[in-house]
Amino acid sequence: MIREILSDEAYGILVESRDAVLIDVRSTMEHEYVGHPKGSIPIAIKEPPTWATSPNFLDNIDSALKNKLSGADDILSTKILLICRSGKRSGEAAEILEAAGYKNIFNIVDGFEGDKDDNNHRNLINGWKFNNLPWEQS
Repeated sequence: MIREILSDEAYGILVESRDAVLIDVRSTMEHEYVGHPKGSIPIAIKEPPTWATSPNFLDNIDSALKNKLSGADDILSTKILLICRSGKRSGEAAEILEAAGYKNIFNIVDGFEGDKDDNNHRNLINGWKFNNLPWEQS
């Protein structure tokens, strides 16, 4: 089941739950240069220049979870929180994970940079950065 939550709710889950994992599905460039939530695992669902869905996306998720949660009996029950810039790509990623049998999927709908304001600027209405949640830049 996919649950849609806001970034501040996501942070609360991460703080309270040892079995929750935050996956940043933005491109490598965005993750490195725009910044990323602290502790997030970067696994891009799409990369420029084609922005096509990566054929290795699900394998990369499986591998990362197995490495992070070594010894866990059932990675399909792991709480997986997905973030992108604004909630769209993370929503696509959530659908892929749900189809693969993952059960605890959370799409962070306001994303890392949040929605655009009337002047098409992000980081001014909502989102991980707007909410002053822990983040860093490479």
